[in-house]
Amino acid sequence: MLQLFTIHRFYWLVNLNSTVVFLGIAYIQQSVAKNLCFLIPFTSVLLALIAIHMVRNKLTFRPKKGSSLLTTLGVFLNSLKMCCLHYRHLSGDVANWLDRAKENNGGRYSETSVENVKILVKLFPLFGLQLLYRACITQIPSGYYLQTMHSNLKLNGFLLPVAVMKVISILPVLTLAPLLELLNTFFVLSTMGHACAALSALLAGISEIHRKNYPQVEQTLSGKVLHVSSMTCFQLTPQYILLGVAEAFVTPACSLISFCLTPSNLRGVSLHFLTLSYGGGCFLGAFLVHFLYFVSGGNFYPNNLSSGNMERFFFTLATLMAINTLVFWRISQRYTDLSVELSSGAGHSHLYEKLLQYKTCLRFYDTLDRSDTLTSMETVL
Repeated sequence: MLQLFTIHRFYWLVNLNSTVVFLGIAYIQQSVAKNLCFLIPFTSVLLALIAIHMVRNKLTFRPKKGSSLLTTLGVFLNSLKMCCLHYRHLSGDVANWLDRAKENNGGRYSETSVENVKILVKLFPLFGLQLLYRACITQIPSGYYLQTMHSNLKLNGFLLPVAVMKVISILPVLTLAPLLELLNTFFVLSTMGHACAALSALLAGISEIHRKNYPQVEQTLSGKVLHVSSMTCFQLTPQYILLGVAEAFVTPACSLISFCLTPSNLRGVSLHFLTLSYGGGCFLGAFLVHFLYFVSGGNFYPNNLSSGNMERFFFTLATLMAINTLVFWRISQRYTDLSVELSSGAGHSHLYEKLLQYKTCLRFYDTLDRSDTLTSMETVL
């Protein structure tokens, strides 16, 4: 419960800081001084580095011997080496290709290390599904911002910064994060978050069709005159809110899943893989934009929104995200089973699992005396 509280509070504080940034710095960049917006974050980072340097002695701790990341990569490489060299006559048949890295199969690593890596591998489908989700999230600073820039940003004569819509997407995170601490249905929340992201992309496509039906007006942004739709930017609010709800559901839940469903010595590695999938999702989003731009000849993702069909890009993204949601829902059950396995302690020792299976067989044949002996063996383990 403490881990859940810490993760939600962390994301809550990060998004609170983002709200201040997008309301302040974005307005300064657009309406006051463009170069001043670079000085503010530079000064903030400099002050943060000075503060970290001052308290570095309190932040430094003695790490455990050995590197979990190097051990994990070593298990993979050693397993591949054993498979490529066909050492079947030494290790025999194995249930999993990673088992070839075990010492009793001719490998270099202990049984516990390999079993822990096998548990981490079970989370790889979860990391892979985050690629498309993160590609959908990156539409806020890309496709959604283009829609907003080509919509009417004036409110009672006041020109709003484009980033004000980002603040609207952050509000669900600030509102829902304290409430989500009371819930433990992480897989349900993640599935709902993926569904909200798909629905957001669908609404973006509908809004784009609706936006192009309005007459065009002139609007000046950063000294450049643009011909934009007279539709107010606040009509795009639902798609931003849905994407904010998705972020409130998915990111903390996936972080907690990656932390709790791995052995303690591999939790840092698991979170690194999750972060890597988030970065890969950003590259995937850029690849989708370039791919659809090239295939459609600039029609799906046009240089000028009024002369293209950007709604088709959003509909394609919504379809892919819907498929991603269904796949995530289908595989969520295996992670529920993994959670039960780890909570029972069976995931920490492969030998312990074999003893439990053997004990079940003994009880089936009513050999209680041998079962009592086995119980004492478990106590020792």
